[in-house]
Amino acid sequence: MKSPMPLGPLMIDIDGVELSSVDRDILKHPLVGGVILFSRNYEAVEQVSVLCEEIHRLRAEPLLIAVDHEGGRVQRFKDGFTRVPCMQTLGEVYADNKQRGVGYAQSVAWLMAMELRKVGVDFSFAPVLDLDYGCSEIIGDRAFAADKQVVADVAEAFQQGLTEAGMASIGKHFPGHGAVAPDSHIAIPIDDRPIEDIMQNDVQPFKQLIKSGMKGIMPAHVIYQQVDEMPAGFSEFWLQSILREQLGFEGAIFSDDLSMHGASVVGDFEQRARQALKAGGDMALVCNDRPAAEKIIDGLSGLEINAQSIVRLNRMRPTQAAIAGNIQDSRRWQHCRRVIEEIS
Repeated sequence: MKSPMPLGPLMIDIDGVELSSVDRDILKHPLVGGVILFSRNYEAVEQVSVLCEEIHRLRAEPLLIAVDHEGGRVQRFKDGFTRVPCMQTLGEVYADNKQRGVGYAQSVAWLMAMELRKVGVDFSFAPVLDLDYGCSEIIGDRAFAADKQVVADVAEAFQQGLTEAGMASIGKHFPGHGAVAPDSHIAIPIDDRPIEDIMQNDVQPFKQLIKSGMKGIMPAHVIYQQVDEMPAGFSEFWLQSILREQLGFEGAIFSDDLSMHGASVVGDFEQRARQALKAGGDMALVCNDRPAAEKIIDGLSGLEINAQSIVRLNRMRPTQAAIAGNIQDSRRWQHCRRVIEEIS
């Protein structure tokens, strides 16, 4: 009997609210290991539950299913889901009352995670650990706060809430996206600060959450000019020397979307994927561009999958079953919902 096909190093997307025959074929490819869902893939709770179940059943070793569901401006599923407040709101609660802020962060994270778990999503790309320097076009109120210790403490509580729901946490965007104005989706941001400033400030929340068991990290498509000419997600210095060796991170590294303009300096799509994995990444994301995904798969044909990456990626799976029955009947869900209503 053959062993199940291991998770591949690519996470891709699909176009609609159900799988096409073309989707099924590409998702069965050995280089694919995960699917990221977007708003276009969501119509209703029942529909997305069926979709996730079908994706998970495609392979004996189920593909990972992820979504960007941070809250605020970045929440892919809305109707039928609780509207999660922006993370800045939790930072403000913490600034007013630390104990309440910690409790509220846990509650918001637990509810977000459990609602996603209930429909079959394995994890959300959260929390955002960037500091709010007041200049970033893309971060802004997605950040908990400007103060590194506030970000670290609230994010650690948020991570605990995810853990209690059985969901892995993914900190982003390492080593910090908040100090550059341009949006890496449409530009190539350059951060010209010395490494000492970045390590003393932006990296601190990552350091604290790594010690608390963070399972995943997503690097920024930002060039830290005084450190390396490559954006962090393609840099062996940032991913190996700093993240793995200096900070001792043993979890999974997910690239940000390779179709973003911030990744274009690395080369074509195949070169981007190769460099992201060579630098130390475990899974490369390619979104909103199926031809690019197909080019990467063709170009990486025969690539030997890193055994350590397979282990790390498997640790991203949920650690417990989702709540049985109607989630709204859960006392904890009701409590968490009241917390969100209070701060929204």
